[in-house]
Amino acid sequence: MFVVRFTLFAAAGAAAMAATTPSPTFYKDVLPVLQNRCQSCHRPGEAAPMSLLDYKGTRPYAKAIKAAVLERKMPPWPADPHYGVFENDRRLSETEINTLTAWADGGAPEGDPKDAPKPVAWVEGWTIGKPDVVIPMPTPVDVPASGTIEYQYLVIPTGFTKDTWVTAAEVRPGNRAVVHHVIAFLRPPGSPWMADAKPGVPFIPGREQRSGRRQAANSEDLPSELLVGYAPGMPADKSPEGAAKLVKAGSDIVLQLHYTANGVATSDQTRIGLRLAKEPPQFRQVTMNATQNKFAIPPGDPNYLVTSEITLRDDAELINLMPHMHLRGKDFEYKAVYPTGESSTLLRVPKYDFNWQLVYMFAKPVVLPKGTKIECTAHFDNSANNPANPDPTKVVKWGDQSWEEMMIGWFDVIIPATKSPMNLYKAGE
Repeated sequence: MFVVRFTLFAAAGAAAMAATTPSPTFYKDVLPVLQNRCQSCHRPGEAAPMSLLDYKGTRPYAKAIKAAVLERKMPPWPADPHYGVFENDRRLSETEINTLTAWADGGAPEGDPKDAPKPVAWVEGWTIGKPDVVIPMPTPVDVPASGTIEYQYLVIPTGFTKDTWVTAAEVRPGNRAVVHHVIAFLRPPGSPWMADAKPGVPFIPGREQRSGRRQAANSEDLPSELLVGYAPGMPADKSPEGAAKLVKAGSDIVLQLHYTANGVATSDQTRIGLRLAKEPPQFRQVTMNATQNKFAIPPGDPNYLVTSEITLRDDAELINLMPHMHLRGKDFEYKAVYPTGESSTLLRVPKYDFNWQLVYMFAKPVVLPKGTKIECTAHFDNSANNPANPDPTKVVKWGDQSWEEMMIGWFDVIIPATKSPMNLYKAGE
């Protein structure tokens, strides 16, 4: 009898405590989570479809927020947690998830505005902070209302009269509704790449002219080098402490512009923002890739394998990874194979999502000795079971448009600032 009474008493006490435990409120409990985890995208002018800056804007989405965080769809982070430790890991903690779900379950109360943390001081939309230099497209580019729009390239002289080190770079599209992606390349003086392009005038080159990197193996310098890119979910480029990207005096920025028609004739005038190093850096950041462009995905194939690799010809330290495929992309994996024969998995993305072009930044650089091979493995789903598949009846090959495919394992390394990045592509002297 005592045991029964004690059990009933304990249960009643627990129920009473639960009933008296206050639900999380927006200002005291939820807003700090949104500031730290969500507002970088969920604010006016950014990629997310709704703003989560205040209670009025957030309250209608309380249940949707609960569902998204419980399903781990938001914030987007598809990486397998068993491989790699990344400083920009977006996964919410269990405490954060519990706070958001309890708030929704409790009726999404507003609470006292006096409990709110200080608003984040977002600078003119720039996530890198106020740029030291802003380089805009000289004139807007017209985007038609319909049709397939070929990649366009636009050369913009930097006007830099001396070598300049860039610690952070960001692309700010002028019209996100039609900008699918932008890649900003650096073209040093004397480079033959895009030699026929006139500064400030959109240019559609032949396929053989589109990649300046293909000439790297037979060149004494890189004809082009990636500065920064933009795509949904892609963060701005920020170098690790003590590192920067080199923009040589007299260099041009070459923009690769991919527009998607949305039914309304419009225009775009994208800008590039740069933060400059205050003193010469110790390391130079270089973007590389392991690419495979020779494949033909059969119709209906749900698991087509494509691989790529690149061998580093000099020592380097790996700082980030960015897998890239299109709508049939299914999964992606990076592996480092060291000169000793040992190997390690650097990143595994078991459910690739074309809508989120994420960069995975290592919490600590990974040492890659000379002779290390970066191997990439990807699978594509060209079946009718892939809801994003434009047409499962077609053979799919490499191409620029989203209904075609790509397989690129982008990655950034740092090397001593005194070394040439060409040593990574051919044996260093």
